[in-house]
Amino acid sequence: MELRDMEIFLTLAEELHFGRSAERLKVSPARVSQAIKKQERRIGAPLFERTSRHVRMTSLGEELHRRLKPAYEGLQAAMAEVTAIARQSPSALTLGVMGAQMHEMRSVLDRFRARHPAVELQFKEVFFSDPFGALRAGEVDAVTTWLPVREPDLTVGVVLREEPLRLMVAVDHQLAEQESVSMEVLGDHMVPRAEGPLPAYWVSTVLPACTPAGRPVLYGPAVSTFNEVLALVATGSVVCPVPDEGRRYHATSDIIFLPVHDAPPVQWGLIWRTDRATPLVHALAEAATERGGPMGR
Repeated sequence: MELRDMEIFLTLAEELHFGRSAERLKVSPARVSQAIKKQERRIGAPLFERTSRHVRMTSLGEELHRRLKPAYEGLQAAMAEVTAIARQSPSALTLGVMGAQMHEMRSVLDRFRARHPAVELQFKEVFFSDPFGALRAGEVDAVTTWLPVREPDLTVGVVLREEPLRLMVAVDHQLAEQESVSMEVLGDHMVPRAEGPLPAYWVSTVLPACTPAGRPVLYGPAVSTFNEVLALVATGSVVCPVPDEGRRYHATSDIIFLPVHDAPPVQWGLIWRTDRATPLVHALAEAATERGGPMGR
């Protein structure tokens, strides 16, 4: 018996009325009648007694109903359970990337795609001015960002790599001829001020509040994107410490990236909301943990 014919039989057994059954099933009364006649021909005996005023199940119809209803309900329950499982297993993963991190994660992403070819991998740019906003809003499943991240609702899943800090200066800046500089120069030359909902401890990894000697860092214009930083540095208005990826992906003829000889390396990590650690997020972290030539520099 086809599933639709099963539904028609069980509905008519409850309604005992062809018109109401048809309305409930959103089919014509003729479709209900045809399905019942088809079942009766297959069985070889009537399932319903029909008169101009009443519809009643025969004893054979009652026996079929008794046997068929649990099987149908079990089938419906199985479909509902499988559907729920499918909804809990997302078919897409959205990664929030800061700066050039997508390029740095190429080998990790290749491993993830090889293991989960049916998963659609999506990307959303995350700006340093709001590093955790998209994650907390549910717009992304995980984010790559520099560390440390000490947020009670977020998990640091994997340390992806580390790289040195550089100081961006204009090509005609007085520091441009130096082979390397100290973080102490931030007490003598203005740096941009990062604007947005971002923790001070997190910003200080790149833009500390004071120099190694304890002098206050000179903060200048507010910025919220890296392109704004580049524009200010190129005009000589500010200097700015940045992770080395800035040199690799944003080198221009009017900016120089100087080594900083006394700055600790910057670590990058993969983070996610603790209460939304999906299987795909863990799968991405697993792909990043296996260091078969991934992201270290």
